[in-house]
Amino acid sequence: MRARTAIAAMTAAAILMPAAAYAGSTTVSTGAAAPPPDDQFQKVTLNDNPGEPMDLAVLPDSRVLHTTRKGEVWLHDPKTGLNTQAAQLDVYQHDEEGLQSIALSPGFGKGSKKDDWVYLYYSPPLDTPIDDPATPDVNEGDAPLTGAPADFAPFKGLIRLSRFRFAGASIDLRTEQRILDVPVDRGICCHVGGDIVFDAAGNLYLSTGDDTNPFASDGYAPIDERADRNPAFDAQRSAGNTNDLRGKILRVSVRENGSYTIPRGNLFRPGTAGTRPEIYAMGLRNPFRIELNRATGELYVGDYSPDAREPDPARGPSGTGKWTVIRRAANYGWPYCATARLPYVDYDFATGASGAAFTCAAPVNESPHNTGLRRLPPVAQPDVWYSYGQSAEFPQLGTGGIGPMAGPAYAFDPGDTRGRTAVGWPKYFDGVPLFYEWTRDYVKAFHRDGRIEDVLPSFVFDNPMDMEFGPDGALYVLEYGDGFFQENPDAQLARFDYIGNTGNHTPIPAAAASVTAGLAPLTVQFTSAGTTDPDGDRLRYAWDFDADGRVDSRSPQASYTYRRNGLFNATLRVTDSAGMSAATSVRIVVGNAAPVVELVRPAAGTPFTFGDVVEFEVRITDDQPVDCANVTVDYVLGHDDHGHPQTTARGCTGSIQTTEPSGHDPETDDLTGVFVAGYTDPGGAGLPPLTGSDEVVLQPTR
Repeated sequence: MRARTAIAAMTAAAILMPAAAYAGSTTVSTGAAAPPPDDQFQKVTLNDNPGEPMDLAVLPDSRVLHTTRKGEVWLHDPKTGLNTQAAQLDVYQHDEEGLQSIALSPGFGKGSKKDDWVYLYYSPPLDTPIDDPATPDVNEGDAPLTGAPADFAPFKGLIRLSRFRFAGASIDLRTEQRILDVPVDRGICCHVGGDIVFDAAGNLYLSTGDDTNPFASDGYAPIDERADRNPAFDAQRSAGNTNDLRGKILRVSVRENGSYTIPRGNLFRPGTAGTRPEIYAMGLRNPFRIELNRATGELYVGDYSPDAREPDPARGPSGTGKWTVIRRAANYGWPYCATARLPYVDYDFATGASGAAFTCAAPVNESPHNTGLRRLPPVAQPDVWYSYGQSAEFPQLGTGGIGPMAGPAYAFDPGDTRGRTAVGWPKYFDGVPLFYEWTRDYVKAFHRDGRIEDVLPSFVFDNPMDMEFGPDGALYVLEYGDGFFQENPDAQLARFDYIGNTGNHTPIPAAAASVTAGLAPLTVQFTSAGTTDPDGDRLRYAWDFDADGRVDSRSPQASYTYRRNGLFNATLRVTDSAGMSAATSVRIVVGNAAPVVELVRPAAGTPFTFGDVVEFEVRITDDQPVDCANVTVDYVLGHDDHGHPQTTARGCTGSIQTTEPSGHDPETDDLTGVFVAGYTDPGGAGLPPLTGSDEVVLQPTR
């Protein structure tokens, strides 16, 4: 009891402290310097075929690793321009699970004893049920919405934090050290993302989502306590539970053998009954992106909100996105409070009756699914909060969807701005944390004097998924693009350079091939027509046709004959007279044709109402025998510019049960039903497996 009281007192003191200066004022200081103009920056594409991008990590030599949801890790090498696969993990994929985050050990590549650990947060397949194509009218991969504990038990899973050795250009999956497993309820949506950062002392922080279905709560707090209801509809079991790792930020210190200890200062002292000592911050819904300022020790957190468009006195506030600076352990209130000043209302899902508003200063978890403390620490107030309309406190955030992402704070190094190839950002941004909005496609700077300022407003940030400053001082950004749970046309890995000190732009390469597929031997004519340099510099060309790291031609146009089967990214690297370079590639498939996937049913324009059973038919055209058991169809609830995958079916034909998302009015809200079909052929015998996909978006009947 004494430990619990001490925690409550400490957190209450944090609430009473003034809000951080980042957002304490919406007035621009008259003496503030102006930001550098956008024309002193340049966006350079590093990989325009990144799969479904999830997270990135920049190595000390400016190579970049990034992950895809389906388990790939890609490596970009700026010296050659090549993008090669560094690893392929076998992952469970249903709703939002798969491979999530990647991070480098804080000592990566440093010191006499080389540190080469790469951390990954991913969903191992386990024995979780998946859909059986032989039963097209039943999806065995969907967890039941109601039932008894024995019905839900097969869907108990986990997401694993592990680390692996980096072997020069690949991740050695045989070296896995398992660090921490986060239990989750599988077969049902949503919020299972995670992010990994380290502080200056080497402590690891892992953010975790609340793993709770939000689509039957009218856009307010999902606190359904009915005895026969799937527990995944109650966030009190996870984010509001002091004895659960979900809806949290965890902080541990990893030992040499992969085990961990608990650093001082976490929310609960080790040994406190009904608590997990790993918890640093709790009461979070979906802290999808976090960043750590190692110079100050500040942890920046962006937390997503439910989707209610308007406040309801009987239920609670409208959707509220949050950004906050965490300097000490605290509770941020979910699912009882959106902020310390915006409580939800207790609601009985069995009777439909509303009770009293929750007390944010002293929340109590009385859910039958709670395995932790009943009395929770008081709720801490975030630094920035906003809804769909213009915020009275933070009008600079504009209007639109709610997708808050905590970006990095720039650490200025004068050395990054010197030399003919310098790309480091200017001192103006030193120590300033960035905030980016996934649904609104922008980046803001949160200055310590209270200014909220646009960052490169004339540049495209197309659904920015992750960003990180590299060792060269440039900003690396992973863009998801517009679309749902596949590689979108606008998805890319890019670098944003500051060229205000040199005035020299990076060349803009273009490459094309006479043919992109065929049987060996296959002769292909390549051209660099369309390549430009904004400064008119003389350019040098380097072609690597077979991705072996060796230059095959230095001519603007060249010919190459492929004599073996495979998938080749023929890469053109272009360099100007100052040494600035960029690359692009053309995919050449030898010996195998990519499957053509067509969603025959449902077709665009098909009448559709949420709650319908939708029949699907997928047609696969391929040069290899088609195995319908490997065809997947994802149903995604589209909402504004983002989507939540609801289920995955398998087979060339079948049906999908859609659901009515409560709290959304199809007459007024921007809701769609999205169906994404995918198929990967077997490859084999020297042939690479190739993937095709098709997407149909259905508008609900008005």
